[in-house]
Amino acid sequence: MSDKYLFYPGCSMESSAKAYYESLMAISGPLGLNLSEIHDWNCCGATEYLGVSLTPAYALIARNLALAYQQANGTRTVVAPCSACYLNLAKADFYMNERPTLGANVNTALAAGGLHYDPGSLDIRHLLDVIINDIGLDVVKAKVVRPLKGLRVAPYLGCMVPRPDYDHRWSNPEYPNELDRLLKALGAEVIDFPLKTHCCGGHMTQIGPETAYKLINRLISSADQYKADVMVTLCPMCQMNVDAYQNETNRHFQTNFQMPIIFFTQLMGLAFGLDAKTLGFGREFVSTKAMLNRIGLEAPEPVESAPPKKSRKPEGLPMPRMPRDASDEEMS
Repeated sequence: MSDKYLFYPGCSMESSAKAYYESLMAISGPLGLNLSEIHDWNCCGATEYLGVSLTPAYALIARNLALAYQQANGTRTVVAPCSACYLNLAKADFYMNERPTLGANVNTALAAGGLHYDPGSLDIRHLLDVIINDIGLDVVKAKVVRPLKGLRVAPYLGCMVPRPDYDHRWSNPEYPNELDRLLKALGAEVIDFPLKTHCCGGHMTQIGPETAYKLINRLISSADQYKADVMVTLCPMCQMNVDAYQNETNRHFQTNFQMPIIFFTQLMGLAFGLDAKTLGFGREFVSTKAMLNRIGLEAPEPVESAPPKKSRKPEGLPMPRMPRDASDEEMS
């Protein structure tokens, strides 16, 4: 395909989700996916900033939309692989239109940098949506040279992509089937995973670890109960929590789960016949050796060992607080 998309990578692609970025770049060629990275993009603020002050939070997000619109060059579609980035960009576009005071305040802030954004000027879409609905499963199937036969996969979207579904892009906000269909097109055996849109705990790993461990344990124990070989996600936060905090969760509950979780783009790359190391395998904490062996592949050596952990208070970090003088005017 020749359509160009404005690409918003987000911060995690440069750090905790390098495997997502590497595998996306690897499969873009075979798929004919033309991604043009937005120049001078900035962090979307993840989730916490919206709980502190709305106007600067949405201005931070909308700056990316304003830059994207300036650089559109014939396209109006912004693609975000990260679930939190996708949600924040979509929310900024939606609320700037729905709440005029907020929209005006955000544009006043943007004007300080010579920018402006009219909500509705761009289509904000997730990478999975583009692959399913623009590229199409027929094209994906045609690229498969190494069917993932016999690999039992638990599709895990997390809670941020399918809802709120402002533009009605997903088959069902509570139980979407897009990821399932894609994984089946790769030849995998896809289990009917009941927790596919449940929360991984997000940043509760830092704020309230015990709560996060409960949520992570629920996910991996369910995937194990359904005899999944691997969980597959499209969310950097979900991947990091389930992967990096699985050992801590095991210690907390005195369990011994070893459930790998990878990005759907990595699995696509394997099915396309690409090298596992090129796709970012080896960066994970929980070994993918057994999963790769099941489809006749060897696991690459770990890219790097995990850095030593800093001591952390068992009660976690403090929750962010709204300023005392904050009002609801900016959301009117």
